[in-house]
Order: sequence, then C-alpha cells, then structure tokens
Amino acid sequence: MSLRIYGNRPLKTLPGRETRPTSARVREAVFNIWQGTIDGCRWLDLCAGTGSMGAEALCRGASLVTGIEKSSRACAIIQENWQHLTSAEQKFQLLRGDVLQILPKLSGQQFDKIYFDPPYASGLYQPVLEVLAYHHLLDTDGEIALEHSPQDWTPPIIPSWEICREKVYGNTALTFYRIAK
Repeated sequence: MSLRIYGNRPLKTLPGRETRPTSARVREAVFNIWQGTIDGCRWLDLCAGTGSMGAEALCRGASLVTGIEKSSRACAIIQENWQHLTSAEQKFQLLRGDVLQILPKLSGQQFDKIYFDPPYASGLYQPVLEVLAYHHLLDTDGEIALEHSPQDWTPPIIPSWEICREKVYGNTALTFYRIAK
C-alpha cells in the first residue's frame, strides 16, 4: 500500500491488511484540530499500526514521539520510517508489546498529545484510558484522541476527564478527551 504524509513524504507499509492505517482525511483533521500545538510536543501513539500518526507528528515538529505496537513486523517498518523523519532535535522510542502491559512502564512521563487507534472491537478503550489516567500520562493541558467506529460507540468514562469534542468522518469517528478543569 502506498502511504504519504505531511510534505508528500512516502511511508513504507506492511503488505496486506495486518495494520489499518488512519485515512489521510482523518490524519489531516486531527492535525488541523491540534494545529499550533504539535511543534515541541510530546506525542504518544498507541496501537501505532503503520506509525503514520507518529510520523506526521515528527514531520510537524514534535520533540518526542513514543509509539506502542504489538506486531513485530509493523514495528520494524515504523522504526525505519521514523528514523528517516527524525531531526537532530527530536527523539522517538518504539515499544513492542501489549499496550496494557507497556503503559505502566511509562509512569513518570507525561504526553501533550495521545492518539489511540486500537482495533475497533478490541475492548481496549476503557481499560487503556483507565491506565493512562491512573499513571497520569496525559499532561494537564494535553488531549487524547480516540479513533473508533461511529456505530455502536459508548464513550469510556474517566471521572477526572471530560470529552471536549467529537467528530465523524464517514466510517471513522474521533472522540477527544482532556483532564476536567
């Protein structure tokens, strides 16, 4: 599959349907919504898949991109793509494994932007948000975007967080959370 990101940069992808890349329309929407807040931010890409969201964040000036992906094949491609996009002032780390097992290991770190795109029927939305909240991984001024199906969606409830916007783009929906003020 051919995939291009910000600046018409090509990304390598896995053949077949092992990963489901975020569509160009949704990627553009996320970065338009978060426009002006990416440069210098700390970005966490959960269930990174093709790594396109983290790659976009790097291209737009994120100072740190951390990705978590279960597939070792996908991690090899993400690693290669991100190395080609990282400048001397930027850092990235890619962690392979189950998102629920890896997130507690990030305790003590905080991220300005978190993008979470699991397989829609995985049942991961509520438990992952609970772990993020428990370990205070979202910065007090940060936001998290959840990519999900617009059908049969029940937003996770995190007592200290609030939904700040919801958008639908065809067969993809985004729900944004922030820490309640």
